Amino acid sequence: MTITVKFFASLREQVGMADLHIDCECADTVAEVWQTATDLAMPANTLMAVNQEYVEADHPVRDGDEVAFFPPVTGG
Repeated sequence: MTITVKFFASLREQVGMADLHIDCECADTVAEVWQTATDLAMPANTLMAVNQEYVEADHPVRDGDEVAFFPPVTGG
């Protein structure tokens, strides 16, 4: 199973890369994709998307999915 993983804004800086492809059968959910792709704990309130739709951490992933991680959005 191949999944494209993208990191945006400050998460990209924390992880040290903008994107990567993971090939494994060990990631069944978005949270497991984070664990497989990084050696860091996922920051609180991280926004996640699968194929450009926001999801929760327990959302399942499939072969060919694009999983994106975004820091929380603030503004005023």
